[in-house]
Amino acid sequence: MKQDIIYSVVVPLYNEELVIDHSYFRLKEIMDSTCESYEIIFINDGSSDKTREKSEYICSKDKNVKLINFSRNFGHQCAITAGMEYASGKAVVVIDADLQDPPEVILDMIKKWKEGYDVVYGKRAKREGESFFKKFTAQTFYRLLDSITSINIPVDTGDFRLIDRKVCDTLNSLPEKNRYVRGLVSWVGYKQTSVEFVRHERFAGESKYPLKKMIKLALDGITSFSFKPLFISGYLGCISLFIGLISLIWIFIKHIISNSAIINFGFLLSINLMMFGIVLICMGIIGQYIGRIFDESKNRPNYIIESIINKDKVSDEHESFN
Repeated sequence: MKQDIIYSVVVPLYNEELVIDHSYFRLKEIMDSTCESYEIIFINDGSSDKTREKSEYICSKDKNVKLINFSRNFGHQCAITAGMEYASGKAVVVIDADLQDPPEVILDMIKKWKEGYDVVYGKRAKREGESFFKKFTAQTFYRLLDSITSINIPVDTGDFRLIDRKVCDTLNSLPEKNRYVRGLVSWVGYKQTSVEFVRHERFAGESKYPLKKMIKLALDGITSFSFKPLFISGYLGCISLFIGLISLIWIFIKHIISNSAIINFGFLLSINLMMFGIVLICMGIIGQYIGRIFDESKNRPNYIIESIINKDKVSDEHESFN
């Protein structure tokens, strides 16, 4: 570890050709204002546009910028993990390139870090430029996760945060796959606090977290830190058994009173569909946990690196490019 580097800024990239230049300039301006040494680590997560070419050009002009190229797209959480593992700073900042999280907030995080906090996470006081559906689902998920886990995972927060070197080393020592980084940061503990900010509308391009990826991230968070969904399957089994018994008693009573058969094809079909639905839901919940066990047992790396640019180069002069 290079002890002379104070700050490492980790920036995951996936098809960010429209924002990478502006993001670099904003980050450079903020980090230069600290008058302390820093590095910016771009992680190209298998981008299919010109993100790689633009990032390599930045690296050729600014030796304080590193670029890690993945062999393919491994996902946002893996990109963050790689950035933390290659970070050399005494404090590590994680921020997305889309500028929805304002780089200026990094200075507030640094103040809190110098006050003695080991983790300073950004808390969204307001979310601009996002649909009602995304805001509602995000708020619901954060509160659901907080209610079913035994650890305190702050609500209305993302991966935008500053962590101390010892926290980063602790996270790097955790071997698990399907990482939910913001949950792991809470799990390891240490002295934590927050800074509030307004999350802006995306500077350019499209969100890299469509509904499918959001669902996967949510499942990773829930299955990583809570066993309560497994208990839900048991509760559903008990409820279905209770409904079945009540229905059976009701059928016998109705048959005795009316002396007529009331069991028909539609009734049986409805009961069977309900039971099969409950069974499939339970199997799906259990399958999520079994799938995680299977991934862990394979012991594959979280990511594969194709190349690294400026791996060991840190310039004393803060260069820029036109």
